[in-house]
Amino acid sequence: MVAEPLRGGLQAAGGTPPPVDAEEPARPDVVAQPQPDGSASPRPALLGRPPWTLMYHSVDSGPQDPYLLTVSPQRFAAQLAWLHRNGLRGVSMRELVRAYEQRTTDGLVGLTFDDGYADFPRRVLPALRAHGFTATLYVVAGRMGGHNVWDADAPRKPLVTIEQVRQLADAGVEIGSHGLSHRRMTGLGEEELATEARRSREVLESVVQRPVTGFCYPYGAVDAAAERAVAAAGYDYGAGIRHQSTTSRWALPRCYVGERDGGLRLRAKRLRHALRGWSA
Repeated sequence: MVAEPLRGGLQAAGGTPPPVDAEEPARPDVVAQPQPDGSASPRPALLGRPPWTLMYHSVDSGPQDPYLLTVSPQRFAAQLAWLHRNGLRGVSMRELVRAYEQRTTDGLVGLTFDDGYADFPRRVLPALRAHGFTATLYVVAGRMGGHNVWDADAPRKPLVTIEQVRQLADAGVEIGSHGLSHRRMTGLGEEELATEARRSREVLESVVQRPVTGFCYPYGAVDAAAERAVAAAGYDYGAGIRHQSTTSRWALPRCYVGERDGGLRLRAKRLRHALRGWSA
């Protein structure tokens, strides 16, 4: 059964952070994070080049999809083994952003999985556990238990159910929002943006019974209005795809990983990331 957005209101878990002491001098490494009520609370600035983050979708066997978003279990296992051999530990975006704030990201790589495919608990989770890795699964809140209807030319793939999402969160997987209906965020009006960002968070928090702090833009499509909507909805960060000239907490870049990415290609992608040399 496909999950429907909640009809009633739901207060976001976690409450409002305590106010900052007015006597405390301003710190140059702290920026204001917009809150849903329009106020702002300080967050550590994200300085320097963003940490390396890998973007996956589906891990499964069978025919390849035309969008090249499916990685075979054998290739995925080899990719995780490569990360481990090269001294990298796969972590969720929540953990990676926290380390980024503290400038302690050495040896960490973000592992993210978009769309919330049902192969995650069956194929991905056991492989992650074999290496002591964690990850973030971005779920389309209004499509739980459904299929990837937004990919017209791709094979139909089942999505995680409400119960699976709850179980994954209990198992330590970070559950993030991928919007309410997998709509491209660019070009949407203010009300539509609020629905996709805030409403999806409410739905997911009602399932996992804990704060949902990460948002991932469908198709990686993000503009200034979408970033503002995600910040105003109370998220701690936003995950995009493209790299920007300055670091944005609300559109952190990620690196696509596919079936063709063996050790040499992963090494090249890691090196390319290291050579970008962004500054906040």
